[in-house]
Amino acid sequence: MRQKAHGGNLAWAAAIAGCPADAIVDFSASISPLGPPSSVIAAIASQLGNIQHYPDPDYGELKLALGRFHQLSPDWILPGNGSAELLTLLGREFAQLTATVLLTPAFGDYYRTLAAYNAKVLEFPVSLTGDQGVRSQESGVRSQESEVLPITPSPHHPITPSSDYGLLLNNPHNPTGRLFSRDDILPHLQDFALVVVDEAFMDFLPPEQEQSLIELVQEYDNLVILRSLTKFYSLAGLRLGYAIAHPNRLAKWQSWRDPWPVNTLAEVAAIAALQDTEFQQLTWKWLPEARNQLFQGLSSIDGLRPLEGAVNYLLVESQHSTSELQIKLLEQHRILIRDCQSFKELGDRYFRVAVRTQADNERLIQAIKLIRE
Repeated sequence: MRQKAHGGNLAWAAAIAGCPADAIVDFSASISPLGPPSSVIAAIASQLGNIQHYPDPDYGELKLALGRFHQLSPDWILPGNGSAELLTLLGREFAQLTATVLLTPAFGDYYRTLAAYNAKVLEFPVSLTGDQGVRSQESGVRSQESEVLPITPSPHHPITPSSDYGLLLNNPHNPTGRLFSRDDILPHLQDFALVVVDEAFMDFLPPEQEQSLIELVQEYDNLVILRSLTKFYSLAGLRLGYAIAHPNRLAKWQSWRDPWPVNTLAEVAAIAALQDTEFQQLTWKWLPEARNQLFQGLSSIDGLRPLEGAVNYLLVESQHSTSELQIKLLEQHRILIRDCQSFKELGDRYFRVAVRTQADNERLIQAIKLIRE
């Protein structure tokens, strides 16, 4: 069985480890270990009898819930079958522009959707030195003022204000975990014909730290925000994301896609999750300490250098082969990490790990130490 480019491939991992898939401790997918919330499980159970019916094609209740959550009119929101579906719709728009700027290393699905429509790509690298900014001892997050978007015009990249270019970035950045400030992105809204900010991991930051651009969507009709409920609420199997953008753009997307992309159970799960403020507070309290524990533990291992990140995963540089480490962790400890060979800038000297419970984090740290002895 061939390994997929995405994390979370438990079938492949179980075949390597020689165990059931549910025996694998999965650090490869950046999904919260705290969920799904019990409120979501209860909501799904209450609606099982309704799976005989088609979903509401307009997703009225879901859009109302998302609108209340973000203080927006529902017609500014479009639910999708995960953000992957919405990215595919975006590829069609980017292909109409001169080129699309990507910050690299970049999420593989960005290349997939751009290539599907033959969109031209310009790459701008994010620093991997890990020494920019001042790290907060309490939270493990670098000061937001130090994170600068590496987008500078040059003879090779002749980007000028009002040019016919697109910008596709994720914030926080995947796989580095860097958080760009809202003020740093804001000037680029006037420089690009289309700006798409994938905020799939933004909800891991409490309101006082987040740098979302959602509040600006109604001011800039060239701005699109992508959000996911997969990671924060542990709903990867249900596939649910949403776009926030001008209603005219979303109406066009709706005309392009298949009907009923979001199933009934995903819809009720999302509504329940958005209302679960207790789970949200629990996650914001858990993450900084657990991330710092994992960061410090990995830093203590010779040959490893984790980059400081703002959310629920860490990118780690290794002096040794990470693909070999991945296999040994599976065979000897039933632990799955995310190698980074699908990121062409990273290759076999980086891996990414999700932040999990303190017990799981310690298990990973000790397993790597045993392998390195």
